[in-house]
Amino acid sequence: MGICLVLLGYLVGYVLFPGTTSIEGEPLPGGLSGGGMSGVFIALAIWGILSIISLTSGSKIMLSVSNAKKVTPDVHPQLFNVVEEMKIAANLSKMPDVYIINSEAPNAFATGRSPENSAIAVTAGLLARLNRDELQGVIAHEMSHIVNRDIRFMTFAGIMLGSIILISQVFLRGMFFSSAGRYRSSGSSGGGQGQIIVMILAVVLAILVPILARLLYFSISRKREYLADASGVRLSRYPEGLASALEKISNTKVNLESANQVTAPMYIINPLKKKEKKISNLSSTHPPITERIRILRAMQHGANYSNYQQAYSAVKGGGTVIPKSGMAETEEIGIRSASERKVAAKKTKSTQREMGDIMMAVNEYSFIPCTCGVKLKIPPTYKKKSVSCPRCGRKHDV
Repeated sequence: MGICLVLLGYLVGYVLFPGTTSIEGEPLPGGLSGGGMSGVFIALAIWGILSIISLTSGSKIMLSVSNAKKVTPDVHPQLFNVVEEMKIAANLSKMPDVYIINSEAPNAFATGRSPENSAIAVTAGLLARLNRDELQGVIAHEMSHIVNRDIRFMTFAGIMLGSIILISQVFLRGMFFSSAGRYRSSGSSGGGQGQIIVMILAVVLAILVPILARLLYFSISRKREYLADASGVRLSRYPEGLASALEKISNTKVNLESANQVTAPMYIINPLKKKEKKISNLSSTHPPITERIRILRAMQHGANYSNYQQAYSAVKGGGTVIPKSGMAETEEIGIRSASERKVAAKKTKSTQREMGDIMMAVNEYSFIPCTCGVKLKIPPTYKKKSVSCPRCGRKHDV
């Protein structure tokens, strides 16, 4: 992607400044164009500025556009307990901040430029639908993104992709709306044919390079999802937890309204696709869900990286997804048993009630249990000092 950015910047600069062959009167080595080198400098400057903005404010922007609210352990004690468990398993020095998104669609993502400055966000729908083992699998997956520096890595790659698209669009629109009179006049003085060829090449590359860069970005994203699955299983030591969670998330029909094309790659499952294709196509940011689940359930003999690689090769018919550093791991990590017995799936009414309670807790509602069995839900705007139970009439202090 870096080569794509530099090549596009050079050709665009060469076309926009065709007569420039030196910088400050000094000829460039190797016959390089001064205009082309100026284009490279501008392209790298655009990428650098956007990267700084993204790394300093990207997490806040991501959490804000996702309508995620920072919560305390009182809102959902089990969530904090699981996050703390995975923080210890991952050997992180600081626990990530915890956010909840008020949406019925089950999903989750992690953000932050470093493990010391990170956050995990989950939806109310995820908390209401998953049991503890499944929630642990999802949190372990997101914790792995933090430990593996995927967020920073994908931020740099995403900003590079955005810079390529921005330069390409500005150049193509400029070529379309301008008469290119200056270019033709400079070309008529000699060497015009060569410059026209370079201009055509620059236009072709301005169309093709963003496509190539986008495919590279998608490929990187898919590989990091596989690696996060492998790392997550290593932390939780229970592949079925993550597999079952992915199954439940993918089967939901509810759409995550706050997600968009920019934020979608950050989630554990693409929130914009109703159905995952069985075969991963070049334009997908996530591997097929059915494939990820099959790999996890093929892990029968251990939960380390080599066990995941064996399962990956068996399901995919070959290929490598774990880097050499992971394959060099010699520690045997066994698969633990389920932490709680299998229970029947929650009924729709029960799930809806639990989601509603979580959303109210996020919005700072107070809950007062009455002795008659009614749970009173008091909004933060309620100003009176007491409230009466609608069933038995008993008064409660607020």
